[in-house]
Amino acid sequence: MKVVCVGGGPAGLYLAILLKRQDPSHDITVHERNPEGSTYGWGVTYWRGLLDKLQEHDPESARAVEEHSVRWTDGVARVGDLTTRHRGDEGFGIGRHRLLGLLADRARALGVRLEFESEPTEPPAGADLVVAADGVHSALRTRAAGHFGTRVTAGRNHYIWLGTTQVFDAFTFAFTETEHGWIWAYGYGYSGDHSTCVVECSPQTYTGLGLDRADEGEGLALLGKLFAGVLDGHPLIARSGASWQTFRTLTNRTWHHGNVVLLGDAAHTTHYSIGAGTTLALEDAMCLAGALRAHAVPEALAAYERRRRTELLSVQSAARYSAQWYENLPRYIHLPPHRMFALLGQRHSPLLPYVPPQLYYGLDKAAGQLEPLRRLKRWLGPRAARALHARSSARPDQ
Repeated sequence: MKVVCVGGGPAGLYLAILLKRQDPSHDITVHERNPEGSTYGWGVTYWRGLLDKLQEHDPESARAVEEHSVRWTDGVARVGDLTTRHRGDEGFGIGRHRLLGLLADRARALGVRLEFESEPTEPPAGADLVVAADGVHSALRTRAAGHFGTRVTAGRNHYIWLGTTQVFDAFTFAFTETEHGWIWAYGYGYSGDHSTCVVECSPQTYTGLGLDRADEGEGLALLGKLFAGVLDGHPLIARSGASWQTFRTLTNRTWHHGNVVLLGDAAHTTHYSIGAGTTLALEDAMCLAGALRAHAVPEALAAYERRRRTELLSVQSAARYSAQWYENLPRYIHLPPHRMFALLGQRHSPLLPYVPPQLYYGLDKAAGQLEPLRRLKRWLGPRAARALHARSSARPDQ
C-alpha cells in the first residue's frame, strides 16, 4: 500500500511506524511543513496508560519515550500564599522536540521517508491512502471543508503557552488574585532543566491587566511578578511567535473523504486543561493502524471513525467540563485550599456545576468510602456525557 501522511507531528509519525511494523512493504512518506528539528510548544504530558499502550504497539519507541521523560506523582496547588500538596496518579512529561525526534528516528529506521519543508495541499496522486495529520489548521481538510463539516467553537478564556527554567517536581497549579480578577498557571517539568507553564485568565482580567496591549517583554515581566511565588526567581520564556489565544474546539461531521482521512488535531481537539492532546493523537494512530490491518481502506476508515468517536465521547465531555470549571473559577476559589484542590481534581464531572461546591465536596468524600455511592457516581457520569452528546448531535451544524 502507498501511504502519504501530511503532517509530521506525533500522530503522523506514529501511524507511519505502526504501518511499517505491520507490513514493511508499505511505501510510506511523511511530509512536514517545518524544517527538521523545529517545533512549537514546550513539553507535553501523558500518563501511565499511554505508556502501556505504546509498549504494546511498539516496545522500542515506548522504551525511548519513557527513557527521555520525567515523571511525577504529586499535584500542588498554590492559592495566593497558601499551598496544598496531594499524591495522585503517575504522570510523565517529555519535550515535544524530543518526542518528535525519537519518533522520526524510529520511523526512518523502519524505512519511512520523511520530507521536511514539504506540505502538499491536495491529495497526492497515486496514493492508496492520504492521512491529514496536519493539525487544527489542516490544509487538506480545509480544501474539502464542506464535506468534512468542520466546526470550530472558541472558548472564553485567554491563555498563552510558555516555558521556564524552573523545574517543577509536581504538576503545579498556581492561582494569583489581582485587582482585575484571578489569573492562574499550570506548570509541569518535561526535562532536567525546563518546564512548561501555561497561563490562563478571563477576558476581564486579560484586558484589565493590560496583557492585550503589552509587548512580549512587558507581558513576560508582568507574569513573572504575578507568579514569582512558584517561579522562585526563574524567568518565563516565550518561543518566537507565542501569543495569547482562546482555545478552539474543533469537530468534524465526518473524518474521511474518499481515500483521505483525518488524524489527531485535524479531526478533533480537546481543551488543554485535561492534558490529553498528545495521548489522543497517538491513540488515533493506533486505532487507524489496527483498522487498516483488518480491513480494506474504505471499510477501515469507517471502522476507525466509528470506534474513535465512541472512545472520545467521555474525554470530550471531560474536556468541556474542565474548561467550564476554569471559566467559573470564582465559584470554587474561595474554598479552603485542600477542598478547592479536591474539586479541581473533579472538574470533569458533569454533576459538579449543578451541586453547591461544599455539598459536592462532602458527597464526593463520602462516595470514596461507600461503594453504593461510588456506583451511583460512575453510573451518572457516562449518562450525563451521552445526554450532552445527543443534544449536540441533534444540532444541524454539528
